[in-house]
Amino acid sequence: MAWTYILECADGSYYVGSTTDLERRVSEHNLGLGAAYTQRRRPVRLLWAAEFDRVDEAYTFEKQIQGWNRRKREALIEGRLDALGPLSSRSWASKQL
Repeated sequence: MAWTYILECADGSYYVGSTTDLERRVSEHNLGLGAAYTQRRRPVRLLWAAEFDRVDEAYTFEKQIQGWNRRKREALIEGRLDALGPLSSRSWASKQL
């Protein structure tokens, strides 16, 4: 199993990542062992996560979300999938959300 996740950083910004161990990875971010982006913005808080059967699916979705603006990320976090446009029509993503 793999996860795509969104963290809220101490400065209010969002960080998007993927991992095979969500609990460990969030802990690493908070310990300063995560990405350079989150090292300077601790503590972080997990806002959203989706589980995938395959690592490549989680990574692909991570990269897709990273290209989104803040409003679209917030719609995902809040579960407003109808606001996501084309994403809601993708069968693999809509099953996970």
